Order: sequence, then structure tokens, then C-alpha cells
Amino acid sequence: MKHCFTILMLLFAVIIAQGQQSVTGTVTDDQGNPLAGVTVTVKENPSLLTQTDNNGHFSINANSGQTLVFTAIGFADREASITGAVVSVSMQGSDQTLEEVVVVGYGVQKKESLTGALQVVQGDELKDITNPSVENMLNGKVSGAFVAPGSGRPGSGGAVVIRGQATLSGTTSPLWVIDGVIIGSSPGDLNPNDIETMTVLKDAASTAIYGSQGANGVILVTTKRARAGITTVNVSTRMGVNQLTNGNLEVMNGAELYDYYASFENANSISFPRWNEDLRNSNFDWWDLATKNGFVQDHNVSISGGTEKLRSYLSVGMYDEKGAVKGYDYRRYNVRLNQEYTPFEWLTIKPSVVGARRGVKNQEYSVTSMYSNLPWDSPFDAEGNLVPHRSSTWVNSASTNYLYDLQWNHSASTNYELMGSLDFEVQLTDWLTFSSVNNYRYITYASNGYTDPRSNGGLSVNGRITDYRSESARRYTNQMLTVNKTWGKHSLFAVGGYEFNDYWGKTLDVYGTGFIPGFEILDVVATPERTKGGISEWAVQSFLSKVNYTYDSRYLVEASLRRDGASNFGDNAKYGNFFSISGGWNIQNEHWFDAAWVDILKLRASYGSSGNRPSSLYPQYDLYSVSTSYNGDSGALISQIGNRDLTWEKTMTTGVGVDASFLDDRIRTTLDFYHKNTGNILYNVPISGLTGVTRIWQNIGEMNNKGVELTVGGDIVRTNDWLWSLDVNMGHNVNKLLDLYPTRNADGTYSVKPVIIGDGAGIAGSAEYVLEPGRPVDTYYLKEWAGVNPENGAPMWYVVERDAEGNETSRETTSNYAEATIEKLDKASPKLFGGFATTVQYKQFDLGAVFGYSIGGKLYNYSRQEYDSDGTYTDRNQMKLMSDWNRWEKPGDIATHPVAKYNNQDKGNQVSSRYIEKNDFLRLRSLTLGYNFKLNQYGMKNVRVFFAGENLFVLTDYSGVDPEIPANDGSVLSSTGPGVYPATRKYMFGLNVSF
Repeated sequence: MKHCFTILMLLFAVIIAQGQQSVTGTVTDDQGNPLAGVTVTVKENPSLLTQTDNNGHFSINANSGQTLVFTAIGFADREASITGAVVSVSMQGSDQTLEEVVVVGYGVQKKESLTGALQVVQGDELKDITNPSVENMLNGKVSGAFVAPGSGRPGSGGAVVIRGQATLSGTTSPLWVIDGVIIGSSPGDLNPNDIETMTVLKDAASTAIYGSQGANGVILVTTKRARAGITTVNVSTRMGVNQLTNGNLEVMNGAELYDYYASFENANSISFPRWNEDLRNSNFDWWDLATKNGFVQDHNVSISGGTEKLRSYLSVGMYDEKGAVKGYDYRRYNVRLNQEYTPFEWLTIKPSVVGARRGVKNQEYSVTSMYSNLPWDSPFDAEGNLVPHRSSTWVNSASTNYLYDLQWNHSASTNYELMGSLDFEVQLTDWLTFSSVNNYRYITYASNGYTDPRSNGGLSVNGRITDYRSESARRYTNQMLTVNKTWGKHSLFAVGGYEFNDYWGKTLDVYGTGFIPGFEILDVVATPERTKGGISEWAVQSFLSKVNYTYDSRYLVEASLRRDGASNFGDNAKYGNFFSISGGWNIQNEHWFDAAWVDILKLRASYGSSGNRPSSLYPQYDLYSVSTSYNGDSGALISQIGNRDLTWEKTMTTGVGVDASFLDDRIRTTLDFYHKNTGNILYNVPISGLTGVTRIWQNIGEMNNKGVELTVGGDIVRTNDWLWSLDVNMGHNVNKLLDLYPTRNADGTYSVKPVIIGDGAGIAGSAEYVLEPGRPVDTYYLKEWAGVNPENGAPMWYVVERDAEGNETSRETTSNYAEATIEKLDKASPKLFGGFATTVQYKQFDLGAVFGYSIGGKLYNYSRQEYDSDGTYTDRNQMKLMSDWNRWEKPGDIATHPVAKYNNQDKGNQVSSRYIEKNDFLRLRSLTLGYNFKLNQYGMKNVRVFFAGENLFVLTDYSGVDPEIPANDGSVLSSTGPGVYPATRKYMFGLNVSF
């Protein structure tokens, strides 16, 4: 009986199979190009499915008379009846603008349902930029995002400020979120080649869901993942050279410096031993000594592919750059493995592993000496040997020969970053999903330094060896329920869940002195000079929710609510609530709207809050410092008075905007207005030091930022062979301090008084800012330069008298620096900033250019205090005057520069507004010419070669090295130091191959 049943089943299978046939075909787009990755299913039996290969070919078993269904992202679904063994179709592109999905906080949404202000930067927009820092790559690409670039030193990171400075203490950097994981105020060692998209969230509707971490904006990064059915190998390589760009700053050669000294009003008092005309022929070029054409290489390989059940993306990369200042080598390795495993239709598991190693070898030539060392002094003697420190052969015999130390001294550092995630999604119903993101990030950093006993720095201690170690770990998890349901004209997207994020860090810092030259480990030192270490911890937990409702694709409403609890607040204010409410109107979907040339016309409005925590980890506690301060015995002294009532800094943002697209997306624009009010500002307030504590954390004031952002783009020419597009963005922000903490007056009353703070440069004698209600927080507070007295060439400053209300009543000039009054002057931040890009494509050729600009900003050029000192400093070189500058020589001269004197004591180079300069600029950030080869017959999807130039020119009247002052540890500066590492110009050749 059993055998009979088996025979019957085989006969039945044969009968069924006789009705099936192998159907093959090709799928192309409306231009005839083959489409890979198109899903092909049988309408009558959806379990039968396949996908097209790289050439658009497919094969599937189906019955004659059945229907094949073709689906692909970005294309309208297509159906075709089976009438023979071959079925080939062409698919039409769907309306990408309406169907495009965008990554937002804790999910993705259709672009047409968005109510917030955000901007998406595609990974392709970064492909021709050679830089290991993702922050630098954003420069000029996002309206309202001000980017202070890193310096030309390899690996130097930039600083990003979105919609103005929103706090007085702590970081102004946005929050970085990579693949749903909160990383912090920096993207770390993220490989730019792994980026799929970057979404910059700006307003409350977008950032409030991140609560206490969203006040400075949020940048969401999505890394690349594999698509089912398509195996792709991408190889990219680029190599080239970098060279320093010195801007408008030129220091004098030997002849020019001699003529400058000879022109001194008191030149007859110059009496150093080598003072004679032979100095005109002493012309050592310290710039040429320290610089070279550095070498840059960036190589990346990625492999992606898989099935409907298992998909993998693997990438490895190596970035290596030799500094254009000799002696600095930077190298980074990256690896990333992103996987998606779908064992069941209702379950998707997403494990990922990311690793990076960054190494630096530093025996760098002195950047400051490139400018400051006298051309009359050479580091070598007549036989080519290095001269020792304070050489009698030097004019500046009090100075050291840094090259003498550099033959021994060096340092190095290594950083390892490892991050692992185990995420999963459970499809509970067709509209309800549970998702879990679980991540662990570990970083270990080690640096060491060697100062030889024979060097200037090691002579007094018989050499020094330093060793610094740090390790940190960060855990992150969020558990979310997501509703995504559409019924009739109604659409609902909602998320709700729990999030936890904590940090642990440990440092060890050891110095040892006294050893035999050549030994570089701490075992050999005679004296343990310093041993320090510390542990830091913090944690944040959150409950969050967001709802987006759309009616008939016309009316949009969104609301979010988040409750954060942080470890660096006391029990009185441990938790803070943050919210947003926003709405949108898709006017183009109204039935009465009849303008076929309008693709999109959306109005948006939002209001909500985000926040900030103090930069200190434990401001709520009374703290004690323990040190060996009592005859070698440990003792404890109070170091901090805690504030248990310290509460959250909150930023309330109101925004309105419009998105528009016309003529089949040929013209597109976005316009936003915003108003940000930051209250309960966190600040470490100065107090009386009677208790031994000089500051306490308090909530002290209020600040406002308001501005406008505009993005305009268009395809000027768009045909089958030609594409010429132009995109322009701009940002304008006005900052104002509204309130500040009151201080006690002599009569016992309290009032708000201006607070003077440094400019962040960390240089004694540099510029200062004033914090005063009614003024921007970056308002310069300096003595005001009045020019040069035409009668005697003396420097002049203003003496201003004011009444009790602060109104100016008189203004006079003085040449006595001590008599000059300190005034509240210009602000540092620009009035207008942004960028524009243009692309021209003709068949397989492409040409692209990206420009950046800034208008209305002011920099304090401290370097001029030393290199434009009117003879005050005779131990360092001096800069040449700009073409529109002139120096006073005789009575009646109207000059920009005072009379020069040897050892000048007129104080003309003291800190004042003399050295505040406009830093308006237009910079060509990149220019790329590429060609795409069509080599499908050889199994290659694309082969592209390109030549690129970066930072090719900058137009500016700023007299310094660069009008964009390099960022300092993620902070934006507005004052230069004496030795600015210049930006580099790069010339690169690149090759991208996909197969």
C-alpha cells in the first residue's frame, strides 16, 4: 500500500510539472539599461520568486498563462503575462520624491510625511574627498551647519555647530548616531567609505526625540548594507600628494629683515655682534626646511551580497598620510561587517562588528619655528653639523635649535576602537514591529614620549619618558515598538520604548626621569616623576515616544515626548522632560490645487524642547581632592561644592519652513526660519575662594539664537547625454545673551554684571570676550584701535567716556595704552556662511566642483602680535606687510602701521582691535574630473577613473595663514596662535571598480 501511494504522488508531480516551463528574460529601465536586483514573483504562487542578476537576466519556473510581477525600489511595479518561454520587460521610474524614505530619529519615514527640518547628505557626495574626518567632509554641504575644519595635520578633526551656539559650557558639537546607536559628540574613527547616508536633524520636530542630547542638533549616519540576490565587489583607491598653503602670510627673508631693521627710527641703537650688511646674505629658509610634499593614499574594498535569508556587507580600508610638515605620519585601518539574517519572515537579526586602528608617529618639525625663527640663523654650521642650543653663531643666541632636539626626541600613539552590535526586529503583525538595538563600544588608547637627556627639555632632569594609557567602554541599548499602519486615507507611524546608555573610562599617566640615552621604557628611569590616574562613569536612561499621523497625504501632525534621567544631576532634578509638536501641509496633494508644474509644495511648523547636561560628571556632589601634600602623607581638601538643585539646560525651538520642487524636480528649494531660546544655562560660576573652592555649577541665564537657512538647487540642463546641476545653500544666525547670573553689589543689592572670558586659544595676552545680556556670546572685549598718529607715527587707542546707562558721551584718542578704555566690539561669528556645488555630466564624463564661503565674520589674529610687532620683538621673524598696508615714515603720513623701533616700547602690538580682521572668504574645496568606462562585457558594473584637487584656492583679504581657523578638540576658535598648521592642498588620482 505504501509503495502504491508513492507511485501516485510521483505521477501527480509529473502531471503538475508538465504544465510548468522555465521562463527567462531581461529587465531594463526606460533608458534600456539592465536592472539588477529586481524581484520577480509569480502572482498566482508568490512563493515562487527570484531576482535579476547584474545584467538584468532572470529565470523562473512558471505555467503558461500565469502572471509575473516585477518590483524594485524606485520603480513602478510591472506585471506581464507568460505567453512563451521568454518574457522581457521595461520598468518605469516611480516618483522618487514622494516615495523616498528618510532616516529619522528611531526609524524611517516617507519624505512626504516629514514635518521637521532636516537635510540628507548621500554617501556619494563624499566619494571624491580624501580625508579621514567625517566632520570635515560636511563642510559647505548643509545649510545652517557651520564647520570649522581641521588643520592640515593628518587626521585632524573638524568641529560642527548647527544653528548657532546653544550653550556656554560643554560641547557645542551635535550628537552623532550611527546605525541607531548613540555614539556621542564625535563620530570616532568612522570610515567615510562605509557611509550610505548622513541625515542632519536641526529643529525640535527632529531632535526633541533625543531629549537631553539634541540641543546642538543630531547627525544620523546609516552605513552600507547588502541587498539580496546581488553580489557586488567594490574596490576604490586614490593616491596623491599634499602641500601646505600659507595663505597671505609671508615672513621676511634675510635681506628683507635687514632692511626692516635698518629702517627703525632708532636703528643706530642696534648693537648685537653680527649687525652689519652681511646679514642680507644670511638667508636660511626655515619653511623650506620643515615642509615637503606629503604622500596620501586611501584604499578600500567592500563585498556585499546574499540571499533573502542572509545578507552580508564586509569592508576593509586603509588611510595613510604623511604630513606636509616633516615628521608626522598618520595611518588608520578600518573593518566593518554588517549582516542581516532572516530565518523566518517575522524575524530579522542584524549583527555587526566594527573595528579601527589609528596610529601616529610624531617627530614633527616645529610649526611655530617655520614662521618665527630668524632667517639669519641656521641650524647647521659650515660643515653641515647641527649647532647646539643658544649657539653663539646665532643672532638670536637665547633661542634653541629645535632640530638639535629632534634628532632624538619623538612620540607615538595608537588607538583601537571596537564596536559590536546585536540588533533584531520581530514583525508581530503587518503593522506592529518590535526592535532591539544592543551595542558595546570599547576604545583603548596608548601614547608614549621620549625626551633625550641631551636635549633641551631633558637636560635638567637627565631625560624624560612618558607613558599614557586610557580605556573606555560604552554600552547602549534601546527596546522599541513601532507602529506603521495605513487604512483608507489615514497613515500612522508611532514609536515608543526604553533606552539606556552608560560610560566607563580609566586613565593612567606616568612620567619617569633619569636614564641612559637610547633606552625608552619606564624600567630604566631613576625617578618616578609623576603617577596619575582616574576613573570616570556616567549613565543616562530614557523613556521615549513619537507619533506621526498623515491624512490623505495632505495633512501631517507629529508629536514626541521623552523623559531623561542622568547620573550627573542630584535627586532634586534627576529627570527632565522634553517634547515637540509639529505639523505639515502638502499643498500639492490638495484636490483644488491645479499646477502640474509643481511637484512638491509643503509648509512645515514645529515647536519643542531639547536639552543639555553639565560637562562635569558629578556637579551635584561635594568633592574632595586627595594628594600627598602633608610632608608626603595623603590629605583631603575640599575641591567642589555640590549643587543638588542643578537642573537641565533646556532649548525651546520654534521653526517654520517650506519645501518646494518644480518642473519634474528641475528646481528644488527649502527655506527655514528658526528661533531657539536656551534657558537655565549651565555654567561654572566664580565664587569667593574663602572655602578653597572658586567655582560652583549653577543654572544662570538665558540665550537666544535665531536665523534663516536656504537651499536652492536645479538641473540647468537635463537631457539623455547632458546633465548640469547647481546647488546653493546658505545659513544666517544671530546669537544674543538674554540673561546672566546676578552678583552682589557693595550696598547689598544684586545686579547682573558683564563676565569676561577667554577666547579659547589658551594664550596669555590673547583676545577676550564679554558675556553681557543683549550681546552675542562671542563679542570681543578689547581696547579699541584708533590708528596711527600722523604727526609722530605713534600708535593710538580710544578713550571713551559713558554715562550711568552706558551711553557714549565722548571719545578721544591716546597713545598711552594704559589710558585706553576696554570696549565691547564686533562679534566673531559670520553673518552668512554656506557653500555651493555644481556638476556637469556628458555621457561617461563628469566634472564636479564644491565651493565654500563665509561673510561677515571676524578673527583675532594673535600671530600678528608677534610677527607684526613694530620692532617690539627682535627675537623672531616678522611678516611682510599686505599690499594695502603701509608704515609711518615721516610727519603727515596716513599709515596703517606705527613707526618701527628697535625694542619698541610703544605697546602698539598689545592686545587690541588692531588685530581683529575680517575673515570673509571663497574657497574651492574640491574639483573633480572623472570618466566612467562601460565594461559590462567583462563582468564589471562600473570602472571610474578621476583626478581631484582639494583646497585649490581661497580668495580672502585675511592676512593670516587661513581664514578658517582650525578647530581645537572639537571646538570652534576665533583666535589664531603663533604657529597655525596650514591647510593642505591635495592632488589625487582615483580609481573605483565595481564588479
